[in-house]
Amino acid sequence: MITPYFRSVLFAVILFFALIIPSQFYAQSAEIRRGDGFFRQNNYEKALEQYLIAYDANRNDALLNYKIGKCYLNSKYKAKAVSYLEKTEELEPTIEADLYFLLAQAYHQSLEWDKAITAYESYADMLNLSELRTIGPVIEQRVEQCRTGKRLVEEPVKVTIENIGNNINSAFPEYAPVISSDESVLMFTSRREGSTGGKDRITGEYDEDVYISSNSAGNWSRARNIGEPVSTRGHDSNIALSNDGQKLLLYKDDNGIGNIYESQLRGQSWSAPVKLPAPINSDNHESSASYSPDGRTLFFVSNRPGGLGGRDIYSAKLNSSGIWENPVNLGNVINTPLDEEGVFMHPDGKTLYFSSQGHNNMGGFDIFKSVNDSGTWSAPENIGYPINTPDDDLFFVIAASGIRGYYASVKDSGSGDLDIYVINFIDEKPIVYVTILKGTITDALDDTPVEADIQIVDNELNEVIANFNSNSVTGNYLVSLPSGKNYGISVSAEGYLFHSENINIPLATGYQEIIKDIELQKIIVGSRIVLNNIFFDYDRATLRRESITELDRLVTLLKNSPRLRIQISGHTDNRGSAEYNQNLSENRAKAVVDYLIEKGIGSARLEYKGFGFQRPIASNDTEDGRQLNRRTEFEILEN
Repeated sequence: MITPYFRSVLFAVILFFALIIPSQFYAQSAEIRRGDGFFRQNNYEKALEQYLIAYDANRNDALLNYKIGKCYLNSKYKAKAVSYLEKTEELEPTIEADLYFLLAQAYHQSLEWDKAITAYESYADMLNLSELRTIGPVIEQRVEQCRTGKRLVEEPVKVTIENIGNNINSAFPEYAPVISSDESVLMFTSRREGSTGGKDRITGEYDEDVYISSNSAGNWSRARNIGEPVSTRGHDSNIALSNDGQKLLLYKDDNGIGNIYESQLRGQSWSAPVKLPAPINSDNHESSASYSPDGRTLFFVSNRPGGLGGRDIYSAKLNSSGIWENPVNLGNVINTPLDEEGVFMHPDGKTLYFSSQGHNNMGGFDIFKSVNDSGTWSAPENIGYPINTPDDDLFFVIAASGIRGYYASVKDSGSGDLDIYVINFIDEKPIVYVTILKGTITDALDDTPVEADIQIVDNELNEVIANFNSNSVTGNYLVSLPSGKNYGISVSAEGYLFHSENINIPLATGYQEIIKDIELQKIIVGSRIVLNNIFFDYDRATLRRESITELDRLVTLLKNSPRLRIQISGHTDNRGSAEYNQNLSENRAKAVVDYLIEKGIGSARLEYKGFGFQRPIASNDTEDGRQLNRRTEFEILEN
C-alpha cells in the first residue's frame, strides 16, 4: 500500500525529472546546434568547444564522434582524433563517405603507420574510377609518407627536444624563432595578452607582435615586446635575423598579398620596417626569407608565376650599386610540385634548411637540408625524427655551432598552444665550417664605443665580399666567416686610423669563435697601427697581390688627409742574423713606400725605416709570437 507520504515523495521525484531532463536535452541539443553552425563555417576550434560540452551525454552518437574527430584533425592536436573516429567506425562505419580517409589521417598523425596504410587503402577501395583519378595520387603520397615515417622512427636522430621555458613561452602561441648566429639574441612572434594591437574582433585572437630575449650564460632573459615601430596595431611577424643581430626581416600581410620588410637596429632602437623593393616583393605572396652570411644574397619563398609548385624558394643578389638583381628559382633539386616554406641559410653560407611538403617526408611539412659546395645543391636530406613529425614542422633555425636548433611545436610538455623548443644535437652534431669573429670596437684613448664600418675582403681575389657596422651604442660587432678563405678585415671610422686584421681559415676548419676587441687610434701624431694585410714573398721584399686592397686603403687615407706625413716601418722575428733582418725589414718598408709614390702620394710625405728584430711585440719563442713580430707598421709623424 502506498502511503500518502510516499505518494508525495514519488510525485516530487517524477515532477523533478519531468522538469530537469528536458532542460538537459535542450542544453545538449543547443550546444550541438551551435557546434554545427561553427562546423559548417569550418571554424573547427569553436565547433569542438561546443561538441565536447555535449559529448558526455552523447558518447554513443556516431555523428557527434565523427564531427569531434574531424575537428581534432583540423586542430593542433590531430592525434586526439583517433579514439573518436574509431568509435564512429564501431557505431556506424558507413556514416560518412570520408570516414576511413579521416581515420587514416588520425592513425598517420599518431605514428600508427600500418593502421594508417590499411585505412588509406580501405578508403581507396571504396572509390569509383572517377574519384580514384582525383584523389588516388593523394592517397599514394600519404601511404608513401607512412612508409617513410616508419623508417625514420625506426632510426631516430640523437637529439633532445626541450621546452625553452617560461621566460619565452606563455599560455598563448609562440612561433617563428630566429637567432643571431652566436645565440646571444632570440626573437619570436607571439599572439599573447598585452599585444600592441589587442584582440581581433572576429577570431578573438591577439594580434601578432615581435618579442626579444637575450642569452646570458645559457639563460634566456624574460622576453619583452620589441614595441613600436616594429610591433604595430596589426599582425607583425619576424621571419629572419641577420647573423650579427643588427637586421630583422618581417612579414606583413598587406591585405592578403604578403610582403617582406626590413628593420635595422640603430643603437638600441629598431627602425621603422621598410618594404623590400621589387623584384623581391611582387604582386604575389612572399612569406619567409633568410640572409646569406655576407648579407648580399637573400633566400626567400614566393608563389609567383613560373615556379615549379605552389610556393618555391628563390635567391636574389645585391649588386655593387645596392640594387637587388632578378631572383633565381633554386630549381627542381630543392623545389617540388608541392609547397616549400621556412627557408634558413646557415652562417656557413652553403647549408640551406627549409620545410617542404615534397621530397621524402613523413607528412605535412618536414624540415630538410641541402648543401651547395660548388654551385650545385645536394639532394635534400630529411633531418629526421623526432624533429620531424607527421604534422607541419616549419621555421627551423640552427646556431652557427650546429649544436642547437630552435623551432615551434605543440607538445604535451608545452605551456599552451604553440611553444618554442630547443633541439640539442647529442652525438650526431651537424659538421659546420664557420668562424664567428666578434668583439667590441672602442676608442683607444677613452674606451668609448665606436660605430665603425667593417669591410671583409677575400685577400686571394682582392675582392670586398661584405660590409657591416658595429653598434653605435655598444660598439659590438659580429661577422660570420665561412671556412676556406684568407680574409682581410678592415675597421674604419671618421677621425680614426683604420685597423686591419688578417684571418686565414683553412677549408677544413670546424666551428670556432674568436673574440677580438679592437681599439681605434685617433688620427693624431704618434698614432701607430699594424698593417696586417700586407704580405711579402718568403725571404723577399716583393709585395704579393693579396696586399693590394690594404695598400689602396692606405692610399685613400693619405689622399683624404693631405697634411699627413707618415713613416712605414718593417719588423722581423729573430731568426737569422741581425744584419740580414735589418736589410729585409728596410727593403720591405721601402717596397710599401714605393707603391704609395706610384699611386700619387708625394715622397716628401713618406719615410721608411727597418728595425729588424729590435722591437718585438711578442715572444720569439713560439711560432705565433714570431708571426706577430713579422709585421709592417704605419705611424703618423705630422698632421
